[in-house]
Amino acid sequence: MRHLVDRIFNSRLGPPGTHAPPGAPAPRSATFRADFTASLVVFLVAVPLCVGVAVASGVPAELGLVTGIVGGLLTGLLPGSSLQVSGPAAGLTVLVYEAVKEYGVGALGIIVLVAGLLQLLMGALKLGRWFRAISVAVVQGMLAGIGLVLIAGQLYALADAKAPGSGLANLGGLPDLFIDTVGSDSALAAVAIGAGTIAVLALWPRWKKAAKVLPAPLAAVALATLAVFVLDLPVARVEVQGLLGAIQPPGTDDLSRVAEFGIIGTVLAFTLIASAESLFSAAAVDRLHDGPKTDYDKELMAQGAGNTVCGVLGALPMTAVIVRSSANVSAGAKTKASRVLHGVWLLVFAAAFPAALGVIPVAALAGVLVHAGWKLMPIKDIRPLWRDHRGEAVVLATTAIAIVVTNMFEGVLIGLLMAVAKTAWETSHVHLEVSGDDIDGGVREPQSLVVAKSVPGGGSVATATIEEAEPTTTGTAGPVRVRAVGNATFLRLPRLLDQLEELPADREIQLDLSGLRHLDHACEAALLSWAEQRRRQLAEPAGVSIDHMPVRGAVS
Repeated sequence: MRHLVDRIFNSRLGPPGTHAPPGAPAPRSATFRADFTASLVVFLVAVPLCVGVAVASGVPAELGLVTGIVGGLLTGLLPGSSLQVSGPAAGLTVLVYEAVKEYGVGALGIIVLVAGLLQLLMGALKLGRWFRAISVAVVQGMLAGIGLVLIAGQLYALADAKAPGSGLANLGGLPDLFIDTVGSDSALAAVAIGAGTIAVLALWPRWKKAAKVLPAPLAAVALATLAVFVLDLPVARVEVQGLLGAIQPPGTDDLSRVAEFGIIGTVLAFTLIASAESLFSAAAVDRLHDGPKTDYDKELMAQGAGNTVCGVLGALPMTAVIVRSSANVSAGAKTKASRVLHGVWLLVFAAAFPAALGVIPVAALAGVLVHAGWKLMPIKDIRPLWRDHRGEAVVLATTAIAIVVTNMFEGVLIGLLMAVAKTAWETSHVHLEVSGDDIDGGVREPQSLVVAKSVPGGGSVATATIEEAEPTTTGTAGPVRVRAVGNATFLRLPRLLDQLEELPADREIQLDLSGLRHLDHACEAALLSWAEQRRRQLAEPAGVSIDHMPVRGAVS
């Protein structure tokens, strides 16, 4: 591909080895040539992905191309990230499929439209940068859950069968799918095409020369289509409606459904997941090049504008897609012109060659998405994460399992709550430093009682360490001085109260809270209650003071 473009531009640009002087900016002609080449590469990567995501989402294949076109021509022109490419993403396939199944294709447009408007609002309010505060474990768990559900659903399409529906139902139906497939020649033929597609996707990048000319997804789908044509296999093919026939703008009845509780939850899920995926993709793409970095707020507004237009057209939601974006950077793109041109090529293809979609086997597209679902799962990261940050691994696994068991929105919420709870537990450590005269011998013996100390991987451990004793003194035992240090929250309250109950029952207690960085209401109330109960239980009154303020009688 690049050699062909070189021959086209050589007459004006000079031979491919010609370079600008060191430090000088690249000529506009050279920049355009690089962007032109990159746009063709991204276009070839995008076509099978756009069509595959649409088919897997339960909508006409052309709607995937519409979203890709909007992502190139509109979002590609707007400021934000210069090199990342937007379009329909495998990460939203499960959510879109559930929404279409629950509310119908007609409601998809209004859901995407409102999600786009929310993204515009969040970008205007400068909330884009806050998406970087989301726990990485939750994001990885979200992608793993999406990958699991996506693979489970596409295994049915791989055999030209219909999936039962939800993630658990799809997983539970796999034994029956296996039995039905073994007994059907047409299903076995479809599985062979899908498995061959996955094999090409895995092996094609190793053939360096071929991979530079033709991207793996396009090569896999093209070879599968050729095999079906030559062998005349009885497998299902993509249904074609035509570009204009597939566009279904939302009607007035759809607009009235915005207030439904279920649709509100779906809109929020679309907004959260599409925004997070786009901005995390932007961060990843920024690490791939040395050009201008992403303005997260502007990029969020660009995504919102694109989704608003997609919603008006009744198309799929868009996000920034790391596969296309990395292909864009690897192909040598210099400016946003490459992603805009890729949108032009998609438009030309959809308008001039719509019948070409009708020869693509559905099993081949299912193979593309099974491969994409596998790549969504952080297989290589799980073992080191479990070894070094066990709590994060638990959050990741919980999020993924919750998405499979419930749905996307509830699963992500559960993951976020788990991450917050884990962080609160790890940061809310408090310990008591206890010192005073020994009860029996008048020996002053400083002692440190660690109430709760965080350990790697989560959890806590109680320890007691004895420091070097000071010279002994005789006489009446003095007060026991207790200094609390750390963050006292309700999470550590049971252990804290247990340590206080172990203090000598017949001695005056001086409880110093000045070392606490945080004291929540639950701990404050519990400490006051403990002081009052201690005062009432003593046979002979002994003082209890908090912050060196003696409390005699009732604690107030």
